[in-house]
Amino acid sequence: MSRRPPVTPPTFRSGELRDPALTAALRTLELTVRRRLDGVLHGDHLGLIPGPGSEPGDAREYQPGDDVRQMDWSVTARTTHPHVRQTVADRELETWLAIDLSPSLDFGTGVCEKRDLAVAAAAAVGYLAGGGGNRIGAVVGTGVHTRRVPARGGQLHTQAMLRSIATTPHAPDGTRGDLRGLIESLRRPQRRRGLVVVVSDFLGPIDWERSLRALSGRHDLLAVEVLDRRDLELPDLGDVVLHDPETGRTREFTTTEQLRADYARAATEHRDAVRRAVRSCGAPLLSLRTDRNWIDDVVRFVAARRHSFGAPVKGAR
Repeated sequence: MSRRPPVTPPTFRSGELRDPALTAALRTLELTVRRRLDGVLHGDHLGLIPGPGSEPGDAREYQPGDDVRQMDWSVTARTTHPHVRQTVADRELETWLAIDLSPSLDFGTGVCEKRDLAVAAAAAVGYLAGGGGNRIGAVVGTGVHTRRVPARGGQLHTQAMLRSIATTPHAPDGTRGDLRGLIESLRRPQRRRGLVVVVSDFLGPIDWERSLRALSGRHDLLAVEVLDRRDLELPDLGDVVLHDPETGRTREFTTTEQLRADYARAATEHRDAVRRAVRSCGAPLLSLRTDRNWIDDVVRFVAARRHSFGAPVKGAR
């Protein structure tokens, strides 16, 4: 059996794409997402994670990773096995995307840049959370300014939102990202209960955990991590010049075996810390990489979440 060729997200370099090229790139992205996810989702569905339903659904046995706040103690006592109560998602779900497009995402050594993956992730969430009167909005931060797209429903609005994300200007060199500030922008003013999706490479200090946990008290959360292999390891290239786009600093290094080992260890420790922080906020983590088939990773994630949370709900109200 032949392997499916990798799917590469379109390149969205600000200033390089003009209509109709931008429209064609967004249309290609939409078709890619729909074609692959239609085979995973059938009929009405809950999307990436169950919404904050207003009506109780069926009880099922507890599985590791379930929200303990959903424990059904009466069923647990009756069966002597821990059970959680599923909720029926509200018919009109409001989803907010927090898209980090700081300078560290303007980079990629795989088949695309991390910025392209961020737009692709937004497109996937737009399809999964859209439809049925649901509304979706976005806040996009570059470290210099924040672009806001109000939450509205409809396919035309989703396309306009993706266009706004894809055409967000790049921040000047030496600009530090502000993920905490981006997350805080979703806390005030207070928004309707719904789903919040944070898309970032999560590099830099983990000063956003408290803000993310505050959101978890009102919203369901999903974190999407976009990474390049060079975020995780250095190649054996001898003398190299490395530039940090968020500090503007440039330094020359010799990539010795010890340096590469220290770099890989520090990268692993940081990723582990990010996972712990996200998990402590009750959010699942979807990892996308520039050297992998991103749509396959999305499909696997969605399929796993559907299995964890049970069958699709029909006639959700």
